[in-house]
Amino acid sequence: MPASRTLATAARVLRQLRHDPRTIALLLIIPSLMIILLRYVFDGSPAVFNSIGASLLGIFPLITMFLVSSIATLRERTSGTLERLLAMPLGKGDLIGGYALAFGALAVLQSLIATGISVWLLDLNVVGSPWLLLLVALLDALLGTALGLFVSAFAASEFQAVQFMPAVIFPQLLLCGLFTPRDSMQPVLRWISDVLPMSYAVDAMTQVLHHPDATATFAKDTGIVAAIALLVLILGAATLPRRTP
Repeated sequence: MPASRTLATAARVLRQLRHDPRTIALLLIIPSLMIILLRYVFDGSPAVFNSIGASLLGIFPLITMFLVSSIATLRERTSGTLERLLAMPLGKGDLIGGYALAFGALAVLQSLIATGISVWLLDLNVVGSPWLLLLVALLDALLGTALGLFVSAFAASEFQAVQFMPAVIFPQLLLCGLFTPRDSMQPVLRWISDVLPMSYAVDAMTQVLHHPDATATFAKDTGIVAAIALLVLILGAATLPRRTP
């Protein structure tokens, strides 16, 4: 059954990650450490931390999941593992789905830890429910996983996979509205930001920051992030090569 193949792939990836403590630390600990560092950078200005902390709570997981998933998938190709797996009754969709499930499980843990530390330890003040923060952080982490799996198809080495970060992540970081409202940007940049998924992730976090309940805008923003993540996963399955030339 295709579902059993996807689950078997996810279990294999999790077993491999269990023996890689550095990757586990990068996924589960580094985002929380960055949030803690940010809190004490603005120790004298807690209002600043409240204004950008929620947004970064979604951005940090996206970045770490992008890095780890792109490198891990590329490693499967360069080692020949991917070619051997696809010679079996295992499709590209099964493989990508398995990776998405495995990293999605880690994304749940990552988001729980980072959200819990931010809200209950660092006193991040949000009007909305912390569970809504957790939902957006989880969707952002899944989006980072999807983007990482997709760009790994176009890299020939782990170094090239890392090089995709300036092209894929940095423009979104600059245009997502974290540093300045998107409405105040030059029109062309604002139009570009309207098609970048990180913009909607930051908008969703802003909705939680200022509204006690989930708003229609929050539902639209989270729906767009989820839809883009699914679309990118489908594209990743379609473009994934069996091996690196």
